[in-house]
Amino acid sequence: MATELVLVTKDDGVTTVTLNRPDALNALSGALRQAIAETFLTLKDDADTQVIILTGAGRAFTVGLDLKELGGETPSTLDSEGGTTDLGKAMSNLGKPIIGAINGFAITGGFEIALMCDFMIASEHARFADTHARVGVVPGWGLSQRLPRLIGINRAKELSLTGNFLDAETACRWGLVNRVVSAEELLPTCQQLARDIVSTEPVTRGEVLRIMNAGWDTTLAEGLAIEQAATRAHDKSQKPAEQVAARRQQIQNRGRQQND
Repeated sequence: MATELVLVTKDDGVTTVTLNRPDALNALSGALRQAIAETFLTLKDDADTQVIILTGAGRAFTVGLDLKELGGETPSTLDSEGGTTDLGKAMSNLGKPIIGAINGFAITGGFEIALMCDFMIASEHARFADTHARVGVVPGWGLSQRLPRLIGINRAKELSLTGNFLDAETACRWGLVNRVVSAEELLPTCQQLARDIVSTEPVTRGEVLRIMNAGWDTTLAEGLAIEQAATRAHDKSQKPAEQVAARRQQIQNRGRQQND
C-alpha cells in the first residue's frame, strides 16, 4: 500500500502537517510538492483549521528538490494529467498562521519552504543550508528575498554564496528562528504556541496577519498606510462595549496566570 506523502492531524483548531518521505529525508519529489500544495489549498477553506504546524518525519524537515528525479535518474512522480499547483502561492495565500517546526535538515528548496512559514521553532538537530549555487539552480520560491530580510543581506550572502550549513543555535542568534528546543519538546512547544494563537480573537488575528504580511512586501510609509486603513475599517465593525470589556478581563486573567 502506498505511503501517504503528507500526514494531516487536527486538534481543536490546530492542524499539524507532516512531510512523510523519511527514507528520502523528505526530498521534494513532484508528487510530494503537489501533495503539499493541495493540502494547503484544502486547509485554506477548512473551518476546523485556524493554525498550521508544518514539520517533517524522521531526520529532516525537507532536504529540498529530489535531485534524482530532477536529474532523470528516477522517473518523475508528478501526475501530469492532474496538472500542477503552485506550492508557493498555496502557502502564501493561506491567510492562516503557519508555524515551522524545523526538526532536522532544511536545505535549499526545504529552506525556502521553511522561510514561507510565519515563524520557526527549531529542534537542536535543525540545520539550514542554501545550496542553490552548488546545484546550479536559481531560487524560485523566494529565498533570495526573504532570507536577507530576516538575517541581513551580508549574512544571507554568506549562506547562499558558500552553500555552508547553519546550525540551530546560530540560526537563533541571527534571528532566523524564534527559539531552539530539544527534539522531544519541539512539537509540544509549537502546539502550545498554536493554542495561544487559537485563543485570540479570530477576525482581528487574521487582519493583523494580513497587514503585517502586506507591509512586509512594501515600504514603511506604505505599510503604515495599510495599517491605518485596516484600523479604520476594523473600528467600524467593533463589537459592543461589553464584549470588549469581557476580552479585557480575559487578558488580565491570562496575565495573572502566566505570572503565577
